[in-house]
Amino acid sequence: MTQKSSSILNYSKAVCIFSGGLDSISTAAYLKKLGLDLYLISFDYGQRASNELIVAKRFSKLLKSQKYTIIDIKFLKSLFGKTNILTRPQSKIPSTFDYSMVVPLRNTVFLTIASIWAISLNISLVVYGAHSGDTRYPDCRPAFTRSLEEVINLSEIDGITAGIRNKLHIWSPAIDNLSKSELLLIGYDALGEKIFRSWSCYLGTSTDNKDNTPTEGKNIQCGRCESCMNRKQAFSNAGIEDKTQYVKH
Repeated sequence: MTQKSSSILNYSKAVCIFSGGLDSISTAAYLKKLGLDLYLISFDYGQRASNELIVAKRFSKLLKSQKYTIIDIKFLKSLFGKTNILTRPQSKIPSTFDYSMVVPLRNTVFLTIASIWAISLNISLVVYGAHSGDTRYPDCRPAFTRSLEEVINLSEIDGITAGIRNKLHIWSPAIDNLSKSELLLIGYDALGEKIFRSWSCYLGTSTDNKDNTPTEGKNIQCGRCESCMNRKQAFSNAGIEDKTQYVKH
């Protein structure tokens, strides 16, 4: 992990999708450690965990990104309807994986928009934080990543052939078989205890806390949702004491 991945060896800049969670923060820290300039992009898609955008903005400064932008695509929430629970406030979020957590085409949309930004910035590398443990999410698997990269390059093939556009490479830690805990160790090495201020919780917008969900703007996570459970396991696997603030149950 101290050496550059062969697939990102020749890049000096990267557009990186940045949610404010452990994976995206640690991935960005990895790129930073490799000497790449960071251009970070977050998405407001109407997610219940709106706190993650507050956290992402804070960490974009800590990581000294060259540029940071939040793209407002909240209109997607109305299109998603009842397909997933991450944009439906009335749905209960379970502590173990359920397919209702899979937001339809989320990474397809994110990576496509990030690729547009990369083209405008004349950057050839687009990155997101999918890791080797994200096997239950189809749009985190390396096969998806490689396929989307091919499609995006096909959509610009004439410009690429003419030298007007750069060929894009989409990379994730999963491509190099990096696990969540391995990524976490990189993030912890780069950021120290600041890493505990990252946001993993699928909740975070409750204003009254009657249902034991965190209060918006406060860095207290529920500790019960599937994402919080994965966070706890990652710290355990990495051998790092988890100092994240969770709601007391």
